Amino acid sequence: LERQLLMQNQMRERQTAMQIAWTREFLKYFGTFFGLAAVGLTAGAIKKKNPGVLLPIVPLSFILAYQYDMGYGTLLQRMKGEAENILDTQSSLLELPKGPLTYEDLEKIRRSRSKLFIEK
Repeated sequence: LERQLLMQNQMRERQTAMQIAWTREFLKYFGTFFGLAAVGLTAGAIKKKNPGVLLPIVPLSFILAYQYDMGYGTLLQRMKGEAENILDTQSSLLELPKGPLTYEDLEKIRRSRSKLFIEK
């Protein structure tokens, strides 16, 4: 059992590391896109003398900030803290509908599915 727990923890850590690495890689591409878009929109706003052209920068900056916080900031630590808070103080939110799955429930599902295949 201890080996299984260690293996599951290693898999979770590797998946988390892959997610962080993916976010950092995505940030490079999105940061480049954001920079080019900001320059282009600024040039368009100056050329047309219309500051409304800069409006798309606002949502793009939120996306950039989120990706940066996920890849290099403290977002994961804040999420971990909030998850621990939910586990400690609001565990009722984690309950499954109709309670936990039992062996009897699984057997009912298995029997109903096997009847469907036999009848066909």
